[in-house]
Amino acid sequence: MELNLQWMAWTWQTGLFFVGIFLGLVAMSLWQQVSPTVERVGILGIVTTRGDRFFISLLGSAYIHVIWIGFVDLDLLWASALSIAYAIAVFRWV
Repeated sequence: MELNLQWMAWTWQTGLFFVGIFLGLVAMSLWQQVSPTVERVGILGIVTTRGDRFFISLLGSAYIHVIWIGFVDLDLLWASALSIAYAIAVFRWV
C-alpha cells in the first residue's frame, strides 16, 4: 500500500507547522499531569481551561495568517510573530 501525499504541497515548513502543533499538544498534556488546570473567567466572560486557551490561540493564529496573506504584502514571519504575541495575550487574559 502506497501513501499518496500529492494532494497537498508538503514542504519542510508545513511539516514543521504540524510538528509544532503536535508538540504543543504533548506539552499541554504533560503540563496537565504535573499541574492540573484551574478554570478561570477572563475578559471574554467565559470559564476557560488551559486547553481552551490553547485552542483559542490556535484558531486566532489561523485567522491572523489568513488575513495577513489576503491583505498585507509583508513577510509571513511578521504574522507568526503577531500570532505568538496573540497567544501570550490569550493565555494571560482570556
